Amino acid sequence: VQLVESGGGSVQAGGSLRLSCAASGYPYNWYTMGWFRQAPGKEREGVAMVYMPGVDKTYCSISVRDRFTISQDSTKNTLYLQMNGLEPEDTGMYYCATARPVFGLLVCRDESYAYWGQGTQVTVS
Repeated sequence: VQLVESGGGSVQAGGSLRLSCAASGYPYNWYTMGWFRQAPGKEREGVAMVYMPGVDKTYCSISVRDRFTISQDSTKNTLYLQMNGLEPEDTGMYYCATARPVFGLLVCRDESYAYWGQGTQVTVS
């Protein structure tokens, strides 16, 4: 499985970015795919996940749910994260991850995911 993130960058507070994660080589027909982030000096945390083929979406915090949108293009095997109203607290490395279907309390926990991308940096000032 290969996951390649793109779309990170530096923006001012209040700005927007759209992250993309191109996936290939996935061995399962049904799976969970999503975004995590890690700020400097902090643990990695879940941002948003989708249970493919896009039936269920989970946002891991109220702040994220109100400003970010996770979506997918199955024809391109690509996952997106539209981030609006960015705040300095959103700064960090953003990772795409995937695994066999994950549900409930485990969906936002990084130990539930087997495959990871290299990450894309988001900096909000």
